[in-house]
Amino acid sequence: MRSYQSLAILCGLLGTWGSAWGEEPAAPQTWVEAKAYVIPKETAPEGEGYFSIVSGHDGRLYIGTHANAVNSWLVEFAPKTEQMKIVVDCHEAIGVDLKGFGSQAKIHTRNNVGASGKIYFGTKQGYPNKEEVREDYPGGYPMVYDPKTGQTKVYPIPVPHHGINSIAPDESRGVAYISTCSDHRPGPGESAIFLVLDLETGKYQELIDTEHFYGFIVVDYRGRAYHPLLGGDIARYDPETKKLERLKQTIDGKRPTEESRLALTPKPDPINWDISPDGKTLYSNPMRGNSLFAYDLTGEGKTLAGRALGELVPGAAATDCRALCVGPSGTVWAAITEKKKISLCHLASYRPGDKAPHDHGAVAISNPDFTPLTDAAGKTLPFHGGIGEYEGKTTTKHVILGVCEAKNDAVYILALGPYTLLRVPLSELKK
Repeated sequence: MRSYQSLAILCGLLGTWGSAWGEEPAAPQTWVEAKAYVIPKETAPEGEGYFSIVSGHDGRLYIGTHANAVNSWLVEFAPKTEQMKIVVDCHEAIGVDLKGFGSQAKIHTRNNVGASGKIYFGTKQGYPNKEEVREDYPGGYPMVYDPKTGQTKVYPIPVPHHGINSIAPDESRGVAYISTCSDHRPGPGESAIFLVLDLETGKYQELIDTEHFYGFIVVDYRGRAYHPLLGGDIARYDPETKKLERLKQTIDGKRPTEESRLALTPKPDPINWDISPDGKTLYSNPMRGNSLFAYDLTGEGKTLAGRALGELVPGAAATDCRALCVGPSGTVWAAITEKKKISLCHLASYRPGDKAPHDHGAVAISNPDFTPLTDAAGKTLPFHGGIGEYEGKTTTKHVILGVCEAKNDAVYILALGPYTLLRVPLSELKK
């Protein structure tokens, strides 16, 4: 029963069932073709996955998986050969193979790449059954995988019983920044600790309990690390002065409105964050918002000045976005689901200097036979209901949780049920 329970929890938390999403808007005007690749099913037996996708310096993708009550793995995808392989078995790496709620069931972090080319990620708790309590989970581990050697370094649990939600390295200073997740859902009572990890000694410095769940950390051009705080303020840590500042934010010169969803309390939206390649612009989008925002990180003072860039899917009645990144080209990408009878995935982008974000259209799967979705009798296999037909196209039906741009290649999207990688060539988007 555990696996069905966890999928039900996922659907309740993430809003994956489109039937709860109201009236049907007009059909999309355009479609973007994507090639689908199933992620090894033993690493995601319930078809689940999260934000964990990044393009390494070697051009390969590194994807985190989730097997509730079992384990989690880091999977490598080679675009040239279109092959996937497991490169990190998390339980094997830490030397402990607990099952049930004690397992390291998720790689939930937005994976990051250090200047060295090493892949930074972390593990997180899954879902407890009725007999288990939150304290059964020992805590998550920050990990660093080196594609050059195939070796994985595991760091100690920073906060007992907390998972790892974000890890952002600054190898030039020998540190990484960590955000934890107590996973009390829904809030209030959510605890997310912002810490500094010394990469040489493995010791931690706790900075603040941000009280903002699913916070993602970015590091700017001066090495300063940022984390959202409950209520809309932003924590900034300066490694040169060793000081933590609490910044206010403005959007177009004013405090964020409730409609912006940037400063909700006591139950905030998870905030999608990523930073430009030069480290001078922070891009932001609240999960249930349809607007993209940009902040100038070069300013002085105690206020972070932001501006509204426009809607990601113009005119959409309701949206859900958990997949946002800034690619090596400096383009912002969002894989955002429009709430229709299904959760219809759109791919949107913004390039610095554009008047507004551009919705490229809904994402269709060009190779619907990429993996069996039904048994011999035509019945949908368990946890394979996330792919289906809509408006004559094969497309995804659940919310989208991950996106990344690979160098000179394509934009990649993570879809659910089964856990699937979608490849949209950049050439397709230039048509």
